[in-house]
Amino acid sequence: MPSNKPTRRDVLGFIGAAGIAAAGSTPAFSRSLDLIERRIPSSREAIPAVGLGTWQTFDVGSQGREREAVREVLREFVALGGKVIDSSPMYGRSESVVGELGSELDIHSSLFLATKVWTEGRQRGIDQMEESVRRLRARRIDLMQVHNLVDVDIHLKTLAGWKAKGIVRYVGVTHYVASAFPRVERLMKDHPLDFIQINYSIADRAAAQRILPLAAERGIAVLVNQPFGGGRLFSTVASKPLPPEAASIGCSTWAQFFLKFILGHPSVTCVIPATSKVSHLRDNMGAGRGALPDEETRKKMIRAFEKL
Repeated sequence: MPSNKPTRRDVLGFIGAAGIAAAGSTPAFSRSLDLIERRIPSSREAIPAVGLGTWQTFDVGSQGREREAVREVLREFVALGGKVIDSSPMYGRSESVVGELGSELDIHSSLFLATKVWTEGRQRGIDQMEESVRRLRARRIDLMQVHNLVDVDIHLKTLAGWKAKGIVRYVGVTHYVASAFPRVERLMKDHPLDFIQINYSIADRAAAQRILPLAAERGIAVLVNQPFGGGRLFSTVASKPLPPEAASIGCSTWAQFFLKFILGHPSVTCVIPATSKVSHLRDNMGAGRGALPDEETRKKMIRAFEKL
């Protein structure tokens, strides 16, 4: 049965009708300005502030239109200066698809590969992580994260050894709900983490209370998942024009508005929206160029959003 829920395409279509960039177009500034980079605190390595998630979008077969679509997304991602791509064994075929397409496109050297361990037990964790290396066709993994804190203390011990041997470059933990933040906070204090990955958006700002300040204090990089609230934010803004604050930071779409709000927080290292559409990718990457909101502008953005 067709859904009446507004989609991102609907929202972009309305914006286009209002004289702002429509889906499939890339604002001129997005290619003419350098992609914003943030430094990983533990190493000072710089990475682009907008990455690419693969949950659901890259879980496709070996051929057909869906496969070709994500192939073009990955090709364009690198062409626009992207590096950080995040996956997981939980995401079906996503790891394998990234590895296969990375080889086909000859872009492995351009990617910062992040994936996860998502199982119980030390040996099962080792086996799963070794399989991820094979699926991604990588010599080593840039970032290995304990997914949703599953058997986290056991896996962090393994990963400490793997990092020392150079099998992985960085170690982190992830979760996607605010109710897990107390555990995330404990791990940030008790372990030498390089990264955390957490949910944060203009509508879900709980991470800003304790997690993001602690990340700055402890020198931990932050990947942000669910920047669009699983797509729910586009339902909130359907048929509504961008607020005045958008123009001051070069936003031409709601997606850029949401992403620039996140990147305006100084503790955020990289945001990882997922997509299987090149037009959406270009839109997302546009948020990683040009001005970002200062704290006062971010407050105005929140007020404007909450009035919708």
